[in-house]
Amino acid sequence: MIEQSYIGIDQDENGGLTHLGRIVRDAWVFDILPETETCAGWDSGQMQILYEKVYTAWGPYAHLPSRLPDDLRERHTKLYTTAITNAKKKGWNAELKDDD
Repeated sequence: MIEQSYIGIDQDENGGLTHLGRIVRDAWVFDILPETETCAGWDSGQMQILYEKVYTAWGPYAHLPSRLPDDLRERHTKLYTTAITNAKKKGWNAELKDDD
């Protein structure tokens, strides 16, 4: 069986607003990864380790952006606002459909 690798946040669908893209973006928020790291080519094991680091980083804040300290909240807002704006320009729609 061939293991799939992550395409990278810059190539991910919906402007990287997928579950894997959010892990990468949150890793940027918490300085776990530099913003230049797209995780292109990472295998599932590497992504799982990254997920665990991001999950741990969110823990003190109950996984809520509103509970982040000012500097992290500002960084989170900047990164996600940019991602959402770019995704909308490419046709992404945040509205849930009946099958979501």
